[in-house]
Amino acid sequence: MKQSQFETRHQAEWQAFEEMLRTLERGKARTPEAVAGFPAAYRRLCQQLALAQSRGYSMRFVERLQLLAQRGHHQMYRHQSPLSGRLLGFVLGGFARLVRTEWRYLAAASLIFYLSLLGMAALVLAFPELVYSLISPEQVAEMEAMYDPDAIRLGRFGERGSADDWVMFGYYVMHNIGIAFQTFAGGLLFGLGSLFYLVFNGLIIGAIAGHLTGIGYDQPFWSFVIGHGAFELTAITLAGAAGLKLGAALVAPGRQTRGEALRLAAATAVRLIVGATFFLLIAAFIEAYWSSMTYPPAPVKYAVGALLWLLVGVYLSRSGRRFHAPE
Repeated sequence: MKQSQFETRHQAEWQAFEEMLRTLERGKARTPEAVAGFPAAYRRLCQQLALAQSRGYSMRFVERLQLLAQRGHHQMYRHQSPLSGRLLGFVLGGFARLVRTEWRYLAAASLIFYLSLLGMAALVLAFPELVYSLISPEQVAEMEAMYDPDAIRLGRFGERGSADDWVMFGYYVMHNIGIAFQTFAGGLLFGLGSLFYLVFNGLIIGAIAGHLTGIGYDQPFWSFVIGHGAFELTAITLAGAAGLKLGAALVAPGRQTRGEALRLAAATAVRLIVGATFFLLIAAFIEAYWSSMTYPPAPVKYAVGALLWLLVGVYLSRSGRRFHAPE
């Protein structure tokens, strides 16, 4: 069946389903009688989404059905599962499924961020003075002190001991979550803010990496960042993906008004940023209690870091494929 015929046949049904969703989302009807047909309508929509995907209908059309299905899933389970169950379902499978659904935005954010990072690192290695075009001499000196091979704890300015690990954990949480929310909220500027923060953070990190590698501090620096980097850098790109999702809704709202398109995109984008925040909490814990240690040999830290990168990759690519826990 052609896409146009498929749309014509089910358009009225989708509009009725969307009206039910609006009623539930506004809290105007919560009784079983008021939405008696909602579960059956939700199941039919999921079947129609699967058909649209298998027949290779247009990406915009499939995304529209996906948004309706996501909203329907949320309303279907929000009053059937306790908050703890929904959070557990989100962590164990819902978040990874969401990331796979929005892989195009994540791929775009990752490409922008890592190209900026690697490009600037290569330029600073080739032209060492270039680092001062982005970072002040005072900040460069601080970075050198933080990653001095003779430092007691890596990644810290001054002689902080293990008793201060919890202080650093709090600092990393606030600092990194602040960067993530800047990147996410920048999407409201038609995506330009998210693009700016992805490029800017990539350039800064790349400049630091290139400079420290160039002066011979490569082992303490890379053994420090490889552990928590799996979660932290992935979280930055997830925040960028969420921001780009908002920006795309404003730039190309399709048949909807910009306000309606933004509202629908925000339902997905907010869940992405929640998952990114979860990643940043893990990254902050690893950074404070593991990455800063100097006594584990560098090969051990590299091995642990590689394992964590593998864990993130497996989680995002495989989690939630075999079961559908409540979100």
